[in-house]
Amino acid sequence: MKARIWGARGSLPVALNHKQIRAKLVTALEGAIGRDLDTPEKVADYVDHELSFDVRGTYGGNSSCVEVEAWDGDAVHEHIILDLGSGVRPLGGAKLARYGAALPQTYHVFLSHLHWDHIMGFPFFTPAYIPGNRIIIYGCHQELEAALRRQQDPISFPVPFDQLAADISFVQMTPGVPLQVRDVTVTAKLQLHGGDSYGYRLEQGGKAMIYTTDSEHKLDDAAGLAAFVDFFRDADLVIFDAMYSLEESISVKADWGHSSNVVGVELCQLAGVRQLCLFHHEPVYDDARISRVLAETRRYAEVTCEAPLEIVSAYDGMEITL
Repeated sequence: MKARIWGARGSLPVALNHKQIRAKLVTALEGAIGRDLDTPEKVADYVDHELSFDVRGTYGGNSSCVEVEAWDGDAVHEHIILDLGSGVRPLGGAKLARYGAALPQTYHVFLSHLHWDHIMGFPFFTPAYIPGNRIIIYGCHQELEAALRRQQDPISFPVPFDQLAADISFVQMTPGVPLQVRDVTVTAKLQLHGGDSYGYRLEQGGKAMIYTTDSEHKLDDAAGLAAFVDFFRDADLVIFDAMYSLEESISVKADWGHSSNVVGVELCQLAGVRQLCLFHHEPVYDDARISRVLAETRRYAEVTCEAPLEIVSAYDGMEITL
């Protein structure tokens, strides 16, 4: 399996502004002073190998959307999507560019929950407008269909849900009961979040990945923490809601339904996870702040050293092969 991040931001999409872009340019040009950058090749090498990621790139601004590449899409034309945040718009564009409108595709969509930042991209998902495509939307909320229809009511959006040309269906899941999609086993787990959210464990061919966003973990709830350790057990990858610092998550933002980088490290170390991906970035954090969080998280993992753990921070366009 391969995880491809199309939207890593939490709560709402954000965009770089002119001051942030200027700051990146100033930093890059200051670093170039005294360097012999007189060819395109030297410039490219400087950018790719001398500048930090938060200067040469960006973590992006689309809200939550992750593609799981479990099969050869060119052969089976079936795809797995986790959440329908604004990142699903470029995902749909990429699929249309690759396969065209005449070749039907099937999209298996698993929704963590129905808050707007996790479904807002669906009205802009081009494959939903193309006859012949199938979109199967899975989740544990009984209001799955109602939520997606409501955001396309005329008062909110010019194209009503019933004008979507794809074959769209809904599948109700039960937490803890595995569901089979071809050779991928998907199991949902209830998480602590306003209105409930659900994490997913996907397993295929001895590999396992966890998608767990919009989930709060109470440090005084030993049984709850142990249940998540079991859910994460021996996963190759955990995509984890690390929206807040530990201090925020247990003080001013307690009961807001999100977790921290520190809790992510501890749960993954206890569960023997191979790789942790920090996800659902706070919308007010700029690229430099997210990079500092990543560096601090890695240092914390080294100090605690319960078990080896690779840590990365999600960005739009990131690919992680299990």
